[in-house]
Amino acid sequence: MSGPDPVSGNPPPTGRGADDKQRQLDAERVSADGAYLTTQQGVRVDHTDDSLTVGERGPTLLEDFHAREKITHFDHERIPERVVHARGAGAYGYFQPYDGSLGEYTAAEFLTDPSLRTPVFVRFSTVAGSRGSADTVRDVRGFATKFYTRQGNYDLVGNNMPVFFIHDGIKFPDFVHAVKPEPHNEIPQAQSAHDTLWDFVSLQPETMHMMMWLMSDRALPRSYRMMQGFGVHTFRLVDGDGRGTFVKFHWKPVLGTHSLVWDECQKVAGKDPDYNRRDLWDAIEAGQFPEWELGVQLVPESAEFDFDFDLLDATKIIPEEEVPVRPVGKLVLNQNPDNFFAETEQVAFHTANVVPGIDFTNDPLLQARNFSYLDTQLIRLGGPNFAQIPVNRPVAPVTNDQRDGYHQSRIHRGRTSYTKNSLGGGCPMTAGADQGAFRHYQEKVEGHKIRARSESFKDYYSQATLFWNSMSPWERQHIIAAFRFELGKVETVEVRERAVAQINHVDHDLAVQVAEGIGVPPPSSEVRPNHGRSSPALSQANAVTGRLETRRVAFLVSDGVDESAVRLISEELRSRGAIPELLAPTDGSVRTSDGGSIAVDRALSTMASVLYDAVYVPSGEENLQNLSSDGLALHFVAESFKHGKPLAATGHGVALLGRAGLVNVRLANEGDGAVTDQGVVTDVDNPSSPGVSGHFVHALGAHRHWERDSDQVPA
Repeated sequence: MSGPDPVSGNPPPTGRGADDKQRQLDAERVSADGAYLTTQQGVRVDHTDDSLTVGERGPTLLEDFHAREKITHFDHERIPERVVHARGAGAYGYFQPYDGSLGEYTAAEFLTDPSLRTPVFVRFSTVAGSRGSADTVRDVRGFATKFYTRQGNYDLVGNNMPVFFIHDGIKFPDFVHAVKPEPHNEIPQAQSAHDTLWDFVSLQPETMHMMMWLMSDRALPRSYRMMQGFGVHTFRLVDGDGRGTFVKFHWKPVLGTHSLVWDECQKVAGKDPDYNRRDLWDAIEAGQFPEWELGVQLVPESAEFDFDFDLLDATKIIPEEEVPVRPVGKLVLNQNPDNFFAETEQVAFHTANVVPGIDFTNDPLLQARNFSYLDTQLIRLGGPNFAQIPVNRPVAPVTNDQRDGYHQSRIHRGRTSYTKNSLGGGCPMTAGADQGAFRHYQEKVEGHKIRARSESFKDYYSQATLFWNSMSPWERQHIIAAFRFELGKVETVEVRERAVAQINHVDHDLAVQVAEGIGVPPPSSEVRPNHGRSSPALSQANAVTGRLETRRVAFLVSDGVDESAVRLISEELRSRGAIPELLAPTDGSVRTSDGGSIAVDRALSTMASVLYDAVYVPSGEENLQNLSSDGLALHFVAESFKHGKPLAATGHGVALLGRAGLVNVRLANEGDGAVTDQGVVTDVDNPSSPGVSGHFVHALGAHRHWERDSDQVPA
């Protein structure tokens, strides 16, 4: 690879493997810079604004090959969108293992060679909505990673939740039909808050663990960069001697796992429906490369039946307290695609794309996915040669006897396209284990052909209860509110009642509170006692905090603002990777209190508090008067407080917080300089207080401040 990345200007990843994919992609990239307009056949075109006609007002001629080619290609520009995961965003990067310690468990080179940087493409997505839906809907998020390894492509096709709705893939069409817009009116788009989904859920108790995750803040990620990922299924690692070890895959974001709140999500969908994809793109362009740590939970085959659940059940987790997650490597995304359609839209993932050292288990959901993904790509990407599309093409050499078909781009030479042969010198030849061939894990399987599920799959509620028990008080309140919102949209009372009956199996108090909110009779008694167990790793209250990189902070300014206060806080935030933006009643610039001027980043009317992580109001008496008379500024502050976000104000700016309706929060000094109360940082006496910047940095690093009681939230 030579030179910096053409998109971001960043240095390219180094190390064996990354170079090969970069060279391959560079060879496919084309640019129109300095080039002439041509037809698909390379014929230069002198005019493309008017069709060929008989005279200026006569009929268009069929012989206008340029117009026909241009329109025909346009007519066929769109391919079918994905049935699920249609809306997504992607990026390139690399994965590098920390050390070779996994070598005793797997023959997968990319997991065991710490000198090897394996190039990757990662696609994040929502599940239920169409390509035109919003990013911030309540939904599961896809987290699919294509590793371009030297042993072939490996796809880890996961989600941001570690479990799924169903046991067996045969139910997947039913689940998707239920969660998609209802067929009689195609409403609602990208939402689970409707009758058919909850009708399905209320009749399928195996869904309850996943529904607890879906009703939690995990369904509302702050950004893809602050979102966990999971392989969902139990897979196998296989060593060089064919010995297997069960494995669960985890992606943990370096910035911590953080979420939005539902009220924000609904407003962001209107203000910026591209919120998550824009965030990913902007972070990479700014050189703030997203990072995740890959971890594994390893279970010896001898311990397969040591748990109170079945390892093959995709609706279950292995609690981290029972099997800790072992960090094994880091994923870094450092390059945006050049073309959304060619790369992000055409990338094709498949759970059955595995490499030597990784194999499947008999998880019935995984087995169905291994069929479904390939079948889907054949239709969506127009035939069997979709693996030749640059974003899908492996860096490992490809030689086989597969020929012809739609979009065949390779020119195969030679007489033979079959194995075995003698006319082609016996090539391509099969490889043995010593030449790196994939060997399926050898497992003895026997039994009668039946349609039945093991009894070990039939504990539908214990882990749903575990999840509920693990939540902090504020997370529980958000889950209750989510159930009330979702079921409150359900028109059929019987469906509401059945859903509450299912929730009652998870936790009686939860079911009672949900029932009270949606107007159905509360369940009269506990159908099963709460087992009382919890797993702290499941709570976002225990997430990594303190990182400020890419956090967006709104500075509310107008004429008369104190420039020194703005500069002090701004410099402190930038030094820690945060992004301060000055918002004013009008675009352009504002006059400072000392007669100078400061450029404004955006007009307040074009933005909203839900697009920022925190707010700062600097000093300036005239600035205070201007903002106090601006309803948008007052709402901006009040709404930020309502959503638990950090706020800071200095000098005259402190008064604006009071005028915005913040109550029961200390907004004045008590002789000790800067004051912090419930994530609100103020200093009345020192407009350029260094203490405020330090306190504000700490408050911002905490993400949200849920210690604020609901009765303190302005209307």
